[in-house]
Amino acid sequence: MTETIHHSDHHANVDPGEIGKFEALASRWWDPQSEFKTLHDINPLRLEYIERTGTLAQRAVVDVGCGGGLLSEGMAARGAQVLGIDMGAMPLRVAELHTLETGVAVDYRRIPVEALAAERPASFDLVTCMELLEHVPNPASVVSACARLVRPGGHVVFSTLNRNPKSYLFAILGAEYLLGMLPKGTHDFARFVRPAELARWIRAAGLRAADITGMTYNPLTRAYRLTPDDVDVNYLVTCVRDADD
Repeated sequence: MTETIHHSDHHANVDPGEIGKFEALASRWWDPQSEFKTLHDINPLRLEYIERTGTLAQRAVVDVGCGGGLLSEGMAARGAQVLGIDMGAMPLRVAELHTLETGVAVDYRRIPVEALAAERPASFDLVTCMELLEHVPNPASVVSACARLVRPGGHVVFSTLNRNPKSYLFAILGAEYLLGMLPKGTHDFARFVRPAELARWIRAAGLRAADITGMTYNPLTRAYRLTPDDVDVNYLVTCVRDADD
C-alpha cells in the first residue's frame, strides 16, 4: 500500500519537474509500445545483470525509484520480497494496480530513500537504484542512503548514464530527437554521471564497487546488450557492503 510521508524537518532530494514528467506519462507505463518502450526493452537485461549478484529467490529487496514497477515486479516474479519506493504518486498507483492484474506481490511506498534509510537501516539483502541518479538534485545523497539500507554482505546495483560527447550524441540527440525512442526532454545532460564520480560516491558511502558493465543499443537490430568493455553511454555498477569485522 502506498504511504505518503511528509518531512517538515528537511527538504526531500526531489526535483518536482522530473517527478512531473513521469506523473504525466504514468498511465502508459506498462504499454511496451509507449514512451516507456526502452524500459521494457532493457528490463530483461537489467534482471540478468542483477541476478549475477545471486538468485533473487527469498531475498529482501528495495527498488529505489521504482516508478510504475516494471523492475520491481520482475524481481518479485523471480521470488524476491520487494519493496518499491518512489516519490511519484501516479506511477506508484499504476504499479499497485498492475499487481492486482498480475497477482505478483510487491509492496510500494511513497517515501524518499533517505527517510527509508533512517527508518530501516541495514534491512535489505539487495538494493537496486536504476535510472534514478540522473534525475535527482543530489545523487550522492541517494548513493549514501542506498548504502545504509543494505545489510553487511549485501549488494547495491546502480544504473545511470555517462557524461561525455558520445553519450550526448546517443542518449539525447539520437534517442530523444533522431530515433524518437524517448520523449524530448527526458534527460538533462548536465546531470549525467561519470563513472569516476559514481565511484567516488560509492567509496564515500562505505561500499565497494565489484563490477561495472555497459549497456549498448544497436539501431540496426534494435536490440540492447550488456557490454563490459563499453561504458560510454549507459552503464551498471554492482557494489558490495562488506561484512563487518
